[in-house]
Amino acid sequence: MDLPPPAKPDVVLRVPADSAYVSVLRTMTAGLAARLDFTVDDIEDLRIAVGEACALVLPEAAPGGDLEAEFRLDHGALTVSVSVPTEGPSAPDQDSFAWQVLSTLATSTSATAGDDRYEVTFVTESSVPPDRARSGVLG
Repeated sequence: MDLPPPAKPDVVLRVPADSAYVSVLRTMTAGLAARLDFTVDDIEDLRIAVGEACALVLPEAAPGGDLEAEFRLDHGALTVSVSVPTEGPSAPDQDSFAWQVLSTLATSTSATAGDDRYEVTFVTESSVPPDRARSGVLG
């Protein structure tokens, strides 16, 4: 599945690029997914996926940089992008354990590495059929 075209994020969170703040990001992700009628299992998978995406980008972060997360909400789907500033080009390690876990949990994944920014984006869909979901944050 191809990733959706970039759009203005519905929610943005910026925290210091330090693993101590990943729990904040995971908690916020769980709250957003709950509003989108994701199941408890879907939410736990999302929390793990966010942790793995952060595990991919944080080692590349420039000292003193921020970890930025963007969330795009859609009926039955959540697109998450996590990124950090870098001091040079970085290549995604698609053979890493973190990438393998993320790819397994997400509907689609991608990584973008530039000269000054490294970003991992993934989409996760709810296991609740759209016609059975209650009207939540988007309804």
